Amino acid sequence: MPGEEIAILVGLRLTGRGGQRAPAELAPLSAEESIEELAQLARSAGASVAESTIQSRARADAATLIGSGKVDELKAKIHFHNATTITFDRELSPPQPRNLEKALDVKILDRTQLILDIFARRARTREGQLQVELAQLNYILPRLTGKGAAMSRLGGGIGTRGPGETKLETDRRRIHMRIHAIEKDLDRVRGGRTTQRRQRQAVPLATVALVGYTNAGKSTLFNRLTGADVLADAKMFATLDPTVRHITLPSRRKALVSDTVGFIRNLPTTLIRAFRATLEEVVEAELLLHVVDASSPEAAGHTAHVIETLQEIGAAETPQILVLNKIDQVPGDPDASALARRILQDPEHKPAGAVAISARTGAGVEALLHKIDETLSLDPVSNCMFRFPAGDGAPLHWLHEHGKVTATRYSGDWCEVEAAAPESVIRRLKRYVVRPGL
Repeated sequence: MPGEEIAILVGLRLTGRGGQRAPAELAPLSAEESIEELAQLARSAGASVAESTIQSRARADAATLIGSGKVDELKAKIHFHNATTITFDRELSPPQPRNLEKALDVKILDRTQLILDIFARRARTREGQLQVELAQLNYILPRLTGKGAAMSRLGGGIGTRGPGETKLETDRRRIHMRIHAIEKDLDRVRGGRTTQRRQRQAVPLATVALVGYTNAGKSTLFNRLTGADVLADAKMFATLDPTVRHITLPSRRKALVSDTVGFIRNLPTTLIRAFRATLEEVVEAELLLHVVDASSPEAAGHTAHVIETLQEIGAAETPQILVLNKIDQVPGDPDASALARRILQDPEHKPAGAVAISARTGAGVEALLHKIDETLSLDPVSNCMFRFPAGDGAPLHWLHEHGKVTATRYSGDWCEVEAAAPESVIRRLKRYVVRPGL
């Protein structure tokens, strides 16, 4: 295909004492598994992977990561494959890309840049685009030394060259100014998202968030549950921007379902910070559907990583249903309990239940809906005394719509109401509650 990037992937296996340390992961990937994941990322970015190679060293080389001998070997591979890009399965330090580009005369990328590129291609909303640009700028800033053209990749910025000011200083100043402008824009966008969330919370609808490792089938399941048309394909990070839709449960109750970005190991910290608004949909949810590709040999490791990430963002205590997806690709007659025992490595992690489904064929989806209904039914009704300002009829009207009013008394400027209401309604009207649990 004309113009297609031809990539050679390079991994590093550390054989020294530090080679086994992986503090950010519960279940570290082997070098082979990690570079296979990198290959999926490269293909998702539109590259053709010509070859993968892994270098074993006692420690990383400060100048090139992989050492001069491996660099010479890469020169021959570049010539043989007519490669245009070398992609490393680690984040490179600022000097390493310059040294490698000088030695190999091709484009040098690392894992972080590759993920940033995919995010830049997939972001559709204004918020998503701003988040990606912010992450790109934060990544470029410490790597500007000797790289005057860095800003051209992002479409420029504002600011002019001052008297005696070097190109490097100009670029740094322009990036800082652009970062400040983006952060102000994001604050405005997030303010709008907060308003939308409050409007949703004004109605007693539970929010169900889909979470899981990237490419586990979340968007396919979201489309199956809601009848939406969210992009769902085999590429990693096919969905970036959170999407919320209504569903009707078997009990005829309604709930909101939110599709969110997939998790991945070694996700750049700049992106974790930038996509905090997306993760807020997870933290605010009443129930999480933890979608797992049950057919993947890496299912246990992927699940452990998602559980760890949920702990990091403060969502570990939210009730979860383990959704074992892609059972149409699992040999035999899959048993949800047996699959869950094999996949869950953390004995303390006990989801509300496990359901085996195929989002593609629809198998098991009805059972999943019943399980959601059963889990979300924990919204007990209790009697409360409310006190509303006599002239504020909106919350009183809302209570009449969603609760059972048993007594109403007016006293001066106040209206006292006794009502039997679900916990979710009481929580929404908590500032008016004067005597809970009558």
